[in-house]
Order: sequence, then C-alpha cells, then structure tokens
Amino acid sequence: MAEKFKVGLIQMKCSLDPGENFVKAEKKIKEAAERGAQIICLQELFRSQYFCREENADLFDLAEPIPGPSSEALGKLAKKLGVVIVGSLFERRTAGVYHNTAIVIDADGTLLGKYRKMHIPDDPLYYEKFYFTPGDLGFPNFDTKFGRIAVLVCWDQWYPEGARVASLGGASIIFYPTAIGWHPSEKSEHGASQLDAWRTIQRSHAIANGIFVAAVNRTGYEGTKESGLEFWGSSFVADPFGQIIAEASTNKEEILVVECDPRRMDETRRNWPFLRDRRIDAYSPILKRWLD
Repeated sequence: MAEKFKVGLIQMKCSLDPGENFVKAEKKIKEAAERGAQIICLQELFRSQYFCREENADLFDLAEPIPGPSSEALGKLAKKLGVVIVGSLFERRTAGVYHNTAIVIDADGTLLGKYRKMHIPDDPLYYEKFYFTPGDLGFPNFDTKFGRIAVLVCWDQWYPEGARVASLGGASIIFYPTAIGWHPSEKSEHGASQLDAWRTIQRSHAIANGIFVAAVNRTGYEGTKESGLEFWGSSFVADPFGQIIAEASTNKEEILVVECDPRRMDETRRNWPFLRDRRIDAYSPILKRWLD
C-alpha cells in the first residue's frame, strides 16, 4: 500500500509582470514546503495573467520551450526543497505550434515529463483556440518520489473521459491547474450555480474513479471593468468519495496543505466497486462524436 502524502495547492493573484509572478510562486512553493507539502501544484499559466481573454498575436512572446528557463528554475527549486512541483506553462514547441502544458518535476529536480492540455475552449474571454494546439501526449501518469500522480488542465476538468483514463493509469490523485472565473455581467444571476457546477463535476470524478482530486485555481480580477474576469479561487481537494477535505476562499491568496491517504482509495473502491463493474465491452459508441 502506498504511503500517505501531503499536497500543497497554491492559489494566487497574478500581475502583468511574469518575473514578479514567478518570484511570488517560488516564495509560496517554499512556504508550502515549510508547512510539510510534498507535491506542490501551481495554478494554470501562473507566470502571467490569463492572456486568453483576448486574441493578440504579440502575446505569443510569453511562450517558452520545455525544457526552458521556467522548467529549469523550478527544477532547481524542487531539488533544493526536496519536493515535487507541478507547474503550468505556455509551451513554445516550434514556430506556430504552442501548447498549454503542465510539467511534473520530481523531488531530485528531474523533469519527469509533461502533459499537454487536451480540451481547448473557445468562449467569450476564453479564446484558447487562438493560442493552443490540442495536446498529443494522452493522459499520462507520473511516478514521483511521493506517489503516482496524473495532471489535467482546466477545461479538461469537465470531461469524465479524461479523468477515467488518467485514473486507469494507477494514479492516486489528479491535479487540475485551473484559471476559471465569472464574467462580471453574469455573476449576480449565474455565479453561484457556475461555481457549484465546477465543484460538482470534479467531485464526481473523484467518486466515479475512487481517486483524490485537487483543483488549483487562481484568484483576483484581471482585465478591464468592461471585459475582465473575476477568478473565483475556491481551490480544493476532494477525497475518493468526493468529500471536500480542504477548500480555499474565492477572493484571497491561499496555500492549502492537505494530507492524502491512499488507503482511503482502497476502502472506497472495495465498497463502491465502479471500476470492477465497468462494461468495457459495450463502450465503443463513446468514440463517436454523436450517435446519428
């Protein structure tokens, strides 16, 4: 049986200065490590504000290769602190091909690998298809010093297929680095239900797969008053039965440090054996876009 592990979730506000954001993230990683976190996850695209609020070709300058400056700096920090770091970066693969990519760095500073965001949204103030090529690495697991993990990114969190495949790889926890918030014009009417749906769908992944789920969102307002987003924070960890065991506020920078016990997975899967009863012989229709 795998040993207990502690995760650290870093929920923070971002400025227009990538260097300033990186320094802040490093400081918070150190604080999380001091509090006992062993696997520390940053929010989606933590180096910058959420630039996908507009379509602006100049913003491709924010992208960098992987390995590259940010992955190397995080690797040195991980090694110094003896922690695993999950970071979310704007990856420049080559001229004209960019990805929204999460990296996993082991506690010895080794870059274990990366996950490229598979589901790319295109909605008002979330114009990600302009920037990101869909991922092509599947839904991998990563064996870290403190346990086997999976990472998906933001819009992926609405898709049970991704969570299922990641879980079938044997991970103990799925991390979801995230950047999601309210359109100010919608908040009063729909805000509460939107946040509840976001929380509920991820809790359902935990329940359906008997796995820990950690969502790491940013907070703060970004953009103009007329066309900005109010990121709703609310980073949380759910246990394998979908119970929220720690949750951050909507509007403050916070660091959550949460202990996860894989024995909880074993207990849940014995009593709710959804994986046992899957009819894998009958699911081929799911590979079609629509059943005409």
